Amino acid sequence: MSDPIDPSVPPSGTGCVECDATGGWWFHLRRCAQCGHVGCCDSSPSQHGSAHAREAGHPIVQSFEPGEDWFWDYATQGYYDGPRLADPQAHPASQPVPGPEGRVPDDWMDKVH
Repeated sequence: MSDPIDPSVPPSGTGCVECDATGGWWFHLRRCAQCGHVGCCDSSPSQHGSAHAREAGHPIVQSFEPGEDWFWDYATQGYYDGPRLADPQAHPASQPVPGPEGRVPDDWMDKVH
């Protein structure tokens, strides 16, 4: 297995790649520590972050929420001690949670896991 973390890779964007492509929405965001893919968390309806980890074989993610810097290892289902990744460290603080603005349904609380 290649190194599960590449601290030089920037995040893929400010929102979940797949949700942005399909017009979906997310609760929280996770950033792949190996390739920078930003996906939605497992509380989000589509759970793209963990799907990316399974499909790409990239088990380590970091929270992409402002003020959070923890890592998670999907392989061990535990926290992971990782290095500082390339900036930016989180989505813009002005981006609402859940997000993005304008795509979150009024009944979003009924749709989170």
